[in-house]
Amino acid sequence: MSRSATIAYITPFCVLIVLLALSQPLHPPALALQLGMVAIMTATIALTAGRVLGDPKLMRIRNWPGTVLVGVLVFAIWIAPDRIFPGYRNSWPFNNAVMGRDSGIPSGPPGAGAVPALRALRAAAIVPIAEELFWRGWLMRWLIAADFEAVPLGAWSALSFWIVALIFASEHGRYWDVGLAAGVIYNWWMLRTRSLGDLILTHTITNACLSAYVVFAGKWEYWQ
Repeated sequence: MSRSATIAYITPFCVLIVLLALSQPLHPPALALQLGMVAIMTATIALTAGRVLGDPKLMRIRNWPGTVLVGVLVFAIWIAPDRIFPGYRNSWPFNNAVMGRDSGIPSGPPGAGAVPALRALRAAAIVPIAEELFWRGWLMRWLIAADFEAVPLGAWSALSFWIVALIFASEHGRYWDVGLAAGVIYNWWMLRTRSLGDLILTHTITNACLSAYVVFAGKWEYWQ
């Protein structure tokens, strides 16, 4: 295992988390902030993960129809509880000191002009790359063996599968329930396809659908 390989898989995600933490107190997010985050993440991915993303053995999409379908399915699961049970997410399991609380910010567009478009671009084109490199490209294999590159993509380990699913869920705060469902489905799809390309594409489709839903249905709370 080379140090450069580890850097390629984990650096984009780490930079993304730092940028999100730094931008959290700012509302609404300024255009300059959104441009800066997109630019920094694009440069980070290009400089650190280019070798991985350019490897056809890792990135070849093996199941186009299934990957598209899984992406849409996860989107449907993500919004279903709030559609079926309005106010569902205000109950204690989702609105507490551990998972996070409703910010109290009135629902509305996150800034004006190009800000929502840049937010959608980040969600659909950048986040899936950073997260899939980290969760299912690196962590899911590293939990099986420290020399993670020797572990095939999609290798089965119950411990690895569920740890990744649970931590992925916790990353999504008040949306931990649908985050857990998404983590389980994405992990399962990795087992089936054994391809980072498929996972990045299906995650992109989920986030693109969710971004369109946020913008056109005015469900800005998903972006708070």
